[in-house]
Amino acid sequence: MKQHPIELILMRQLAGYLAVPVFLVDAEGTLLFYNEPAEALLGRRFDEAGEMPLEHWATAFHPTDERGRPLSPAELPLVVALRERRPMQRAFWIEGLDGVRRRLEVVALPLLGQGDRFLGGVAAFWESAP
Repeated sequence: MKQHPIELILMRQLAGYLAVPVFLVDAEGTLLFYNEPAEALLGRRFDEAGEMPLEHWATAFHPTDERGRPLSPAELPLVVALRERRPMQRAFWIEGLDGVRRRLEVVALPLLGQGDRFLGGVAAFWESAP
């Protein structure tokens, strides 16, 4: 099992205590964790979904814009935060792994450690009305 930087371990622990849905990825974009509030919106427990590469999670939820057009991974807030190392916010639709379509508001941030060491990214999100 890969050893992760302490900051990512602590972020995962913090996410486990938060009521806001949180999605955590490492510097390569590998999904490391999403918390229990996120499970309800994503349609599957993290224990069942497990870690997955960016190429999988960025398409697994079939993200679409307000008009129903598919979003490319590059258009997702967390991918922008990872690749451009800047925050991003966006609303879009997903289909949870339970088959339910939901509109989400997502705020994503790159995670930087001491000395500007790039660690990955985190997204907080919530379901919003269309």
